[in-house]
Amino acid sequence: MEPAAELSPEFFADPHRFYRRWSGGGPIHRVRFPDGRVGWVVTGYAEARAALADPRLRKSGANARWMASVPGGPPMPPGSPRNTHMLDADPPDHTRLRRLVTKAFTPGAVEALRPRISEITEGLLDRMSGEVDLLPAFALPLPITVIGELLGVAEADRVEFRRLTDAMAQGPSPETITPLMTFLSAMVAAKQAAPAEDILSALIRTRDDEDGLDDHELTRMAFLLLFAGHETTVNLIGNGVHALLRAPDRLAALRADPALVPAAVEEFLRHDGPVGFATLRYAGEALEIAGVGVAEGEFVHVALTAANRDPARFPDPDTLDLTRPTAGHLAFGHGIHHCLGAPLARVEGQIAFTALLTRFPRLRLADPDFTAEWVEGFRIRGLRSLPVVVD
Repeated sequence: MEPAAELSPEFFADPHRFYRRWSGGGPIHRVRFPDGRVGWVVTGYAEARAALADPRLRKSGANARWMASVPGGPPMPPGSPRNTHMLDADPPDHTRLRRLVTKAFTPGAVEALRPRISEITEGLLDRMSGEVDLLPAFALPLPITVIGELLGVAEADRVEFRRLTDAMAQGPSPETITPLMTFLSAMVAAKQAAPAEDILSALIRTRDDEDGLDDHELTRMAFLLLFAGHETTVNLIGNGVHALLRAPDRLAALRADPALVPAAVEEFLRHDGPVGFATLRYAGEALEIAGVGVAEGEFVHVALTAANRDPARFPDPDTLDLTRPTAGHLAFGHGIHHCLGAPLARVEGQIAFTALLTRFPRLRLADPDFTAEWVEGFRIRGLRSLPVVVD
């Protein structure tokens, strides 16, 4: 079967243009990606929500299968039954792994962090003046600092930690990931020798439990928490500020009424959220989505940004409306894989936008004709830079 659509490199600049082009063809599309691989892309809201919660769409080993697949070839067999991070696991492994870290990210636990997040935010804003690139100056170091403290990065190691995470943020690759994994592995060893009051130490204490994490799992879990714990917030802030600065009336309304910030954060997440495609799934058995047959082993990509602009769920979806009802948006996914760090990202976003607009009431684009350049990735939806003036 030939794909119904081709994804060209131009997709990264404006995926919504592609989604609008496909809209007449229904909520699921067979797509050939630029590297030649073929998969299904779900774009309709109702269908995306159902797919995210469908246990027949498996996660275990999906990324390895995708990377190893060749156009027209058979799918690779699933990976090890004992997965080592939550984004690539199905129950019962996923249940075990998620249970071990859930307590650290409950809304109550995150609310307790609000004073410290505000302190970090104000410190970063103190160092900003004139023209700055908002991403490295603010959007990136805020969540990196927060998650670093939650993991328990030692004071003496924070310069190196920041160097490694900055390198990875420029583009995850073996050259940037391997040194960071080595750093995290050393952290695990140090925490085992001298546990403290942090998430990593708490995970180490679970080793007395038969479901506890081994050394490899601990390192992978630390990496996952680091990557997922900062990437969503970086792009929530960057994409949200970019959208605001292109809509002066909404920017003025938000400045005039800071009480709108929590609702505005939800609209930023819906309008141009930080995650383009949900993490990869494949059909564990033959199934149908919106009446379309998906064969066993075929890959299924759930396009969160497309679902969040489905006019059947959100009228006039391309308009940034800070007062629209956004309940049920899929920016953080849905079902058992709903983003564990969603409460933290929301609090960081609320604090960040409130502080930015309060401290810099004349915040504006450095170049009124700024053309956004977007990271070329299907999973992450984020800007490469955002030059602004903060005087």
